[in-house]
Amino acid sequence: MSESTLPKSTLQQRIENHIETLSHFTATPGKGTTRLTYSEQDRQAREYIKQVMQEYGLQVREDGFGNIFGRLEGSIPDAPAVLIGSHFDSVPNGGSYDGPAGVVAGLEVAKLFQENGLTPKYPLEAVAMIEEEGGRFIGGLLGSRSMLGVISAEEFAAITDKDGVTTIEAMQKIGLDPSLPGKRDASSIRAFLELHIEQGPILEEEQIPIGIVEGIVGLTQVQITVKGKAGHAGTTPMDRRSDALVAASKIVAGLPELAQAQGGGSVATVGRLNVFPNGANVIPDQVIFTADLRAEHEEDVQGILEKTEQFAYSFATDNIDVQIERQLYIRPKQMSEQVKNLLRGISDQLDIPYRSLHSGAGHDAMIFSDFTDVGMLFIPSRAGLSHCPEEWSDSADMERAVRVLYEAAKRLTEVE
Repeated sequence: MSESTLPKSTLQQRIENHIETLSHFTATPGKGTTRLTYSEQDRQAREYIKQVMQEYGLQVREDGFGNIFGRLEGSIPDAPAVLIGSHFDSVPNGGSYDGPAGVVAGLEVAKLFQENGLTPKYPLEAVAMIEEEGGRFIGGLLGSRSMLGVISAEEFAAITDKDGVTTIEAMQKIGLDPSLPGKRDASSIRAFLELHIEQGPILEEEQIPIGIVEGIVGLTQVQITVKGKAGHAGTTPMDRRSDALVAASKIVAGLPELAQAQGGGSVATVGRLNVFPNGANVIPDQVIFTADLRAEHEEDVQGILEKTEQFAYSFATDNIDVQIERQLYIRPKQMSEQVKNLLRGISDQLDIPYRSLHSGAGHDAMIFSDFTDVGMLFIPSRAGLSHCPEEWSDSADMERAVRVLYEAAKRLTEVE
């Protein structure tokens, strides 16, 4: 959708203010949003989010992983809560909307409850989660996976970034307390709702303001290590080299063809590659890179994973060693039929056009879907762009989606 020329509502202005403020918390001013988990920019953003939660009358807490919750208590003691939110980390040099749009939606749904004096029977919680992107700690979806016990506290503590800094060390550096309660009992969550930008062109091209997500693609990430032998760039003959980068580059170059051959919407991406010792006149002795593999159907996720591993291992020789570590595997997920029907009905009542979509990107919603009823809305992305500084979505579309989520939250929390 194009930017509206109509006067902006108070809600729309608040949305824009939140997005703009959060965009300032970046390590790369003028070159997109770079807000890695447990960085100084993370600390700044979380302080702002907690401040807004307090202003909106919510009870604020952080868990032992650094996820943030703002709770509007319900009238039923110890009842499960309806959670609305997303993540607030970013990819390097990304945009201002991927993640924060969903965080802001959760905040503004809670604000509408406050403005209208609503008391829910079941608690409402706005949530802002860490490390969905995997920008610092490989794998992604770390906040939701840790919170719901998909990975244990011990596994969480053992994770390191590319510099060898552990999650615990990074948390403590910005003043977070990893000894706080972390894992959350799934029975304490009644439903999860997430707003996200589409990150694709369909809604904008069809001029439809809302997409109701049917399901989310399955994904896996592997880390491939290729080891050779270092040597002098000028004195080592070509026929006596064990060049790790040459072998790794052949694997990287072959992945697109593997994905195309697999079919089923399969895609393969190498987004992180490190060369050692990384000297201009030294033959590389080790290359470590990630392969992100995705497909709509379980059999295709398995297929592209197996083909990738077989292909990579085929480059192992007496002088080249190839090692593969599976670091993440999430099967394709479907959203709750009950919640999808609720979102459709509300959109009809509010006279907001919508269409059904499948997500080719991973989201925290796919983790929650194994534990509770989940619904997800998309809003249009200008030119379909995301994970880049040009990422942009219209606040008018965000407002429409927030109003749909507000009505859904009223029914899911059974307001009195």
